Amino acid sequence: MIKIVTFGLAAMASMALLACGGGGGTTATTSEGGGGAAATSGGGGGGGGGASAGTSSTVKLAADPSQIAYDTDSLSAKAGNVTIDFNNPNDALAHDVCVESSSGSEIGCSDQVTGGSSTLNLSNLKSGSYTFFCSVDSHRQAGMEGTLKVQ
Repeated sequence: MIKIVTFGLAAMASMALLACGGGGGTTATTSEGGGGAAATSGGGGGGGGGASAGTSSTVKLAADPSQIAYDTDSLSAKAGNVTIDFNNPNDALAHDVCVESSSGSEIGCSDQVTGGSSTLNLSNLKSGSYTFFCSVDSHRQAGMEGTLKVQ
């Protein structure tokens, strides 16, 4: 009898975890100085190909402190959960990092930071090309964008 109850509790716990795990969401976590804030927003899915639910990768991206630009226009990551660690060393100008699919739908956006860092977590990205960009004012139009290749 104890084995049946234990099995039933384990099955219910597994279902509860699955129910909480929605797809395509993003979490942006910011840390400036000593404190941090977190924001979560729903998001869409990405392009073709399959992704392993357990695969995750982290890429680093920084704003150029002397101009409206990132330090690179090309990032690559493995399919699955992708984290972008974004750093903006500029104390006078806010930046963020947003990602959109090849169809132009926004998947996620970090918090805007000035002289700090932010983390953008993208869930279950499929293989394909995505565009990352700064959504502040007209920074994207000034060239602050690049390509995230997911394989």
